[in-house]
Amino acid sequence: MTDIKHNDYYSSLKSIETENYLDRWLYRPVGFCIAKALCGTCITPNMVTVFSIFVGAAVGPLFYFNNLKINLLGIMFLVSANILDCVDGQLARLTGIKSKIGRILDGLAGDIWFTIIYVFLALRLKNEFGTYLFFIPAVISGFSHLLQANITDYYKTVHLFFISTKNADDLPRYINICKQYKEMRPGIEKCLFLVYKHYTCMQEKLTPELQLMLDALEKKFGADIPDSIRNGFRLQSRRLMKQLIDLMTFNGRTIVLIIAVITDYIWAYFIYEIVVLNIVLMISIHKHEKICKQITKISDEL
Repeated sequence: MTDIKHNDYYSSLKSIETENYLDRWLYRPVGFCIAKALCGTCITPNMVTVFSIFVGAAVGPLFYFNNLKINLLGIMFLVSANILDCVDGQLARLTGIKSKIGRILDGLAGDIWFTIIYVFLALRLKNEFGTYLFFIPAVISGFSHLLQANITDYYKTVHLFFISTKNADDLPRYINICKQYKEMRPGIEKCLFLVYKHYTCMQEKLTPELQLMLDALEKKFGADIPDSIRNGFRLQSRRLMKQLIDLMTFNGRTIVLIIAVITDYIWAYFIYEIVVLNIVLMISIHKHEKICKQITKISDEL
């Protein structure tokens, strides 16, 4: 799968810099083949996203049973859901069919999968130990996961912005989201946009130095950020992604989840999610904020 070299393949990716090893080796190449086959059909990226939500939602019930065959089927559904999650974005880039709603749905898909997974893992533990107390770590894991995924997605989006100004429209700023929200008519799209607004608000509150850096660069350079600054940020950002941030991605957490489900050490996964990944989150934010502060200082000196 790693030998795919066609230009269309690379054009179907946001950026090879933000893809981790498993994505480059498995998920993106398979997703590209499916997306390429769907080009020219009536199937839209949003249709693929909705379908992925149903596939991912089936994983929870399959993880409920302490049965290896059923659990392996759940793992197959989880892998399939993530491939479909790749397909929708790759199809959107290949066909040019993009929308804010599509981006919001894509972000919500993973949250829905794991919310259902955590509920059924708690039910599995309840059956094993006879107490509903395991819903407490399940809820904490759910909120932790939401926060980690939120920041991880944001950091990757910021990295894309420093690759090219063409990605500027994909970089959410809370003040712009609020303006768009006020102009929207009541309906399902506005409800989804409300979620996106709170999502963006959380991202900016947790990254004050990043906001100061973006404001300073926009004020001083506009869209013409010097290559020295772009490359300097990308180098440090890419290193941080490889060292820490990728641990909070789908691939980083599902490896541990799969091991926990197969070995029936479900409680160990909740500990990993709540303790280990939240420590990774705090360290990542600290290091990323330090990078942003450094870039702001360099830009002021130019």
